[in-house]
Amino acid sequence: MTDSDTLDIARLDSLSEKLDKALQALAEVSDFAKITRIRRVFDTARLLMLLEGGCARVEARARQIEEAGVFLGSDWDEPQLLIPSLTCHSLKSSNADTVVVEALSELRLLAIAMGDYLHPCMSLEQAHHYLTQVLAINLGLLFGSPSEAEREQQGKLSRLPRNLFRHLAERIGYEHVIDRLIEEIWRILQQRPIQVDSVKQMITQIAVCQANPDIDLGISGQGADRLISSLYGATQACREDPGVEVYRQRLSSMDSSALQYEATGFARAMHDTGLVSPYHAVLLRYLQEHGDHLLSEALGLSSTGRDCLLCYGDLVRAMINETVYPQTAQAIYGLALLLERGVLYQPPVAPALWRQLSLPISPYCEQRLVQAFGPEPMARAWLMQGVLCMLGLPMGVGQGNNPTCQSARALSMWAYNDPDYMLQMVVWAARDDEIIIHFEGQPISSRESVSGVAKELPLDLDPVSLLVVPHLDRIYAEMGRRCSEREGDPHRWVNPEFHGWWSGRGFRINVDVKTGKLDQLEDFLRHFYASYHPYYNGNQPLIHPQPAGIAVTDSAGRFVGWHAITILRVALDPKEEMRVYFYNPNNDSGQNWGNGVEVDTSGNGERFGEASLPFEQFASRLYIFHYDPLERGELAQVSAEELNRVKDHIYQSWGADRLPADPIQASASQY
Repeated sequence: MTDSDTLDIARLDSLSEKLDKALQALAEVSDFAKITRIRRVFDTARLLMLLEGGCARVEARARQIEEAGVFLGSDWDEPQLLIPSLTCHSLKSSNADTVVVEALSELRLLAIAMGDYLHPCMSLEQAHHYLTQVLAINLGLLFGSPSEAEREQQGKLSRLPRNLFRHLAERIGYEHVIDRLIEEIWRILQQRPIQVDSVKQMITQIAVCQANPDIDLGISGQGADRLISSLYGATQACREDPGVEVYRQRLSSMDSSALQYEATGFARAMHDTGLVSPYHAVLLRYLQEHGDHLLSEALGLSSTGRDCLLCYGDLVRAMINETVYPQTAQAIYGLALLLERGVLYQPPVAPALWRQLSLPISPYCEQRLVQAFGPEPMARAWLMQGVLCMLGLPMGVGQGNNPTCQSARALSMWAYNDPDYMLQMVVWAARDDEIIIHFEGQPISSRESVSGVAKELPLDLDPVSLLVVPHLDRIYAEMGRRCSEREGDPHRWVNPEFHGWWSGRGFRINVDVKTGKLDQLEDFLRHFYASYHPYYNGNQPLIHPQPAGIAVTDSAGRFVGWHAITILRVALDPKEEMRVYFYNPNNDSGQNWGNGVEVDTSGNGERFGEASLPFEQFASRLYIFHYDPLERGELAQVSAEELNRVKDHIYQSWGADRLPADPIQASASQY
């Protein structure tokens, strides 16, 4: 047991003791006076459930919690009347007490379902059925990362429902939600995120459920085989998951045709799911001595990737030697897609990657990498894995549970459009513990800019973001501070300086910064159509990705906050509908923004990592965009009927309380 484990247990014990005392104090007073002592219970329970293992401690006290009167007089007082669908709202509430009392109620029902608490009003079977419904309805809380809405409204509290549902699933059994879970895994994998640890954990849990003779899955879980085999049995030689050492021994006895069979099997599974098996890493290291053909087969390369491999074979082998281990197997997918993109043909990239291979990492950065990913393999291998994945999957960069969408967007944009600049950022951050970016000719040092948007150093990021984002966050915030006295929105000046020369110097915003009211909305929309819609800009495709800002709304269409995204392209989808394809740094781009605006991530011509909306729906959530002031389209050609549909979407959602005082503007949509 490590010192960290000992400390965690001590914190659990301390908070458990405090909760016992708080419950005892609550139980001792009359019903009328309980309001004076329940605050201590809520605060202690909240802190306890935010810790790993805390939900189990609370579950063990379910009877005391109810008998002390925690639910007395509330909507949770009669568990037999609770409605599973309502948990979606209470667990995502910005009110901490609502989240806590809902979590306490679920843990009470769990104790009933497990037979540990014989409740007078609810049977074991009723509680079990209720919790099964709750798990299925709230699958996103069991599996997904917090959305912008949750991050904005709940902050750290958003971790509590996830701890709760992980505990519920482990106790109730994943078999009851297995089919929904499989669907959700495939939906996430379709977006090809860089970070897939949570997905692998879910697949592992499904495999454990299938292998457990005590768990009767019935007809559920039929679609899990492809997922499980992609990690643990992609080929015949590792079908029974023998362990990497046994598999390594089996490889040594294979002839070339058997090795090709192995290579093809792993490549097919990798490109099918976006997941890489630890056995694939063993195979790839072994194949380095067997020629480029088998190496190409194991990477699943097309003619483009094979040509790149042949041109840069020494570099590719060096990267495999340095990076590819069973723990860092995802680097293989990043490497394959990097070769497929032809990134190495850009003159600065290959020498920059050679430099990366021998880059000295500062003690501080090494400590951060070890803290996040563990001591094996070495920190440099983890960082190189992050580099390969980011260059291969630039749309797979996620911001984690952090308000750093601008920094994640910048890394994605550089990896997509300017990879050697991204590699330079990694060098400065990892080697020097400092990044310097110029703003209007003046240098800004991340070391001297002490505060950013994020209040804490993030740990839930990929290896590159882990080291680079804190620096970018501070620099971006400092750029904003330098524009704070200027009239208008600081993004006008910050975005082009921060992201790159290709960001349009033209800038439009549809919100008055001082009042927060909608401002010149129709002109804004006409200008956006003229700049981005192929029917109104002379059929000019978007050449460089452009930063933009959206007004995020929840599933009820209510305003949540402002969010940074990247407009990637505008094109007709397979149904001949014009769509905007964009990158969203949130970890899951498939979101319901209310009023029928549901973001798609597949099925409408999306490439891996892209989100999309029909042009009108996207325009209804847009509040900032950049453009080239020398390439304006025909504003007058957009029909009033089409513009009114967009404005109606705005007025019915985030613009509902932002109507301008000017009656001329307000009358445009008959409001």
